[in-house]
Amino acid sequence: MTSSWGRRLAASISAAVAVAAIAFVASTFVILVASQLNSAALATTTPYVGWNTLVALVLGFGAGLLGGFERRWIAVVTGIVLALVSTLLGTLILFTVLKVNLSGEAWGQLFQSFVGINLPFWLAVAIAFPTAGYAVFRAIEGGERTERRIALVRIPAANLAEGLVTHIDREPVDAELADKQWDAYVAALSEAGWQTVEVASADRMADSVFVEDTAVVLGDVAVVTRPGAESRQNEPEGTEAALRAQGLHLERIVAPGTLEGGDVLKVGSTVYVGRGGRTNAEGIRQLRAIAGPLGYSVVAVPVTKALHLKTAVTALPDGTVIGYEPIVDDPRIFERFLPVPEAHGTAVVVLSEDTVLMSSSAPQSVALVEDLGYTVVQVDISEFEKLEGCVTCLSIRIR
Repeated sequence: MTSSWGRRLAASISAAVAVAAIAFVASTFVILVASQLNSAALATTTPYVGWNTLVALVLGFGAGLLGGFERRWIAVVTGIVLALVSTLLGTLILFTVLKVNLSGEAWGQLFQSFVGINLPFWLAVAIAFPTAGYAVFRAIEGGERTERRIALVRIPAANLAEGLVTHIDREPVDAELADKQWDAYVAALSEAGWQTVEVASADRMADSVFVEDTAVVLGDVAVVTRPGAESRQNEPEGTEAALRAQGLHLERIVAPGTLEGGDVLKVGSTVYVGRGGRTNAEGIRQLRAIAGPLGYSVVAVPVTKALHLKTAVTALPDGTVIGYEPIVDDPRIFERFLPVPEAHGTAVVVLSEDTVLMSSSAPQSVALVEDLGYTVVQVDISEFEKLEGCVTCLSIRIR
């Protein structure tokens, strides 16, 4: 959290300085040209520009912290508001310093200045904020974020054995062994260079360890889901707090839509979404509306033979989709599909461009992936597989 907010502070300060500097220089230059390069005119106009610039600097910094640069269109609107407000407050401060009586005449002069002496300043701010300011902010905060590797995880609940099963027969779950396997899973992520962050525990929510179902991360945006199983619909609350702490912009799936992260597979700019028992058409529609403006195309995939889409298929770092054919509704949907020989071999967590995490219960599938030139880190998650879990659903990866 410290690193994330540190980046946001640095990005906000830098962007605010850039916008204020551009506005000061641009408005001063315009005024100088308008006065036919009469430097004496600057003595009159500099106080206007100076106080406006100071206010724009402070407000621009605050706007950056509060999300003014989260989206380009937000930056456009924020820039216009910031330009007008900073000009108004800056001029009011100047009038106060000069001990101008704020009579009706003074207010008239103030508002006339918006199309006179203050015009170059507020126009410069309105243009600079969503252009230069936005670019500086994204270069510092967004650029560094793409290099980070954070995995949100959630400790198993005390009643893990009561977790839902739908497509397999229920088996006894060894809770003590499950805790040890979860520790080993988290350790494997850490050893691979991922920073693991624990979502607040939910000790009476049996399925809460499968944290991936509660959110979908699309670059800078995290979509907080609405699980299709009623018993799981309170799980996203803890995840939402953890995502916010990472500085991500939050969107939400709302009723009557349902969506679980296990049904969402990202392959480049394509987002495959499983339409099955846990994710409905309205949930897919809402995700499409969120993902489209971010540059993703959403492809709906029927899922009738498995709990989630990623129970049946996942993708290797090169974009090849792998899956166990008996539980894949239609492999032809995917541009490149490679069948694996075991049901538990369908799931891979991409750790890097050449390394993936897989279940040790699928040795033939591991060998197949290794033969493709990948390094495979194996973990035993047998107790979670008894609840239709896999290596992907035990974490939310933020890159």
